[in-house]
Amino acid sequence: MTTRIIARKFTVNDEVKAWLQKKLKKLDKFFPEDTEVAVTLASQKNGERVELTINRNGAIFRAEEVDRDYLSALERAVDVIERQIRKNRTRLEKKIYIKKDTFTPEEKTEVEDELKISKVKKFDIIPMTVEEAILQMNLLSHSFFLFKNAETGNLNVVYKRKENDYGLIEPLD
Repeated sequence: MTTRIIARKFTVNDEVKAWLQKKLKKLDKFFPEDTEVAVTLASQKNGERVELTINRNGAIFRAEEVDRDYLSALERAVDVIERQIRKNRTRLEKKIYIKKDTFTPEEKTEVEDELKISKVKKFDIIPMTVEEAILQMNLLSHSFFLFKNAETGNLNVVYKRKENDYGLIEPLD
């Protein structure tokens, strides 16, 4: 895998790079060599934050962990991605997001849950500004809200982030 390291308020030396490569080798069995992984290391008040993002054929695998040291956070983030892959291995192999025959038959894996839609909601999508969409989301006490952007005419999603600020998802033109 090709590794791209992004550091925020963090110094990356050769020792850190070598350690990252060693830990990420655990994921090599799932992905071909041309797969790109982005590792973001950031120092925060509450500890070190490690974010792993792997982009493979349009599928995005992502894990974010915070711990008192980056080594523990990276270890946990790699475990999260491996758990995601093991849980959804059949679907991921079918869509060629991960290597086929990665798992041996006797290797114990988590049982995949069947994807089940338990509720369907239908509502009118009216044009509104981003601020109006955030207000509407908060009035509904939801963590995200789909709306038609009055300025662009595109469908957008606003969502509440962990840091208690907001995110906006817009389609590429």
